[in-house]
Amino acid sequence: MTLTHILHQAVARTVQTLGPVGTLTLFVFVLLYVGVILPSIWSRHAYRRSAARTTMTTLLNHLTRLGHALRALLPW
Repeated sequence: MTLTHILHQAVARTVQTLGPVGTLTLFVFVLLYVGVILPSIWSRHAYRRSAARTTMTTLLNHLTRLGHALRALLPW
């Protein structure tokens, strides 16, 4: 088995289990985690930690606004 075959099987099982929307959500979360959260924690350079923290704060603020907007649309 090649690495691409193993990855293809893993993605196929993930899509089968979570569905396309769940898989996309998982993929976006992993990208954000690797690209924003880990650098804000583990970088040796203060400017990288600061930039990652600012980006994470901005993303969380937008997510909070989106949550408030979606709650306003709900009937209850």
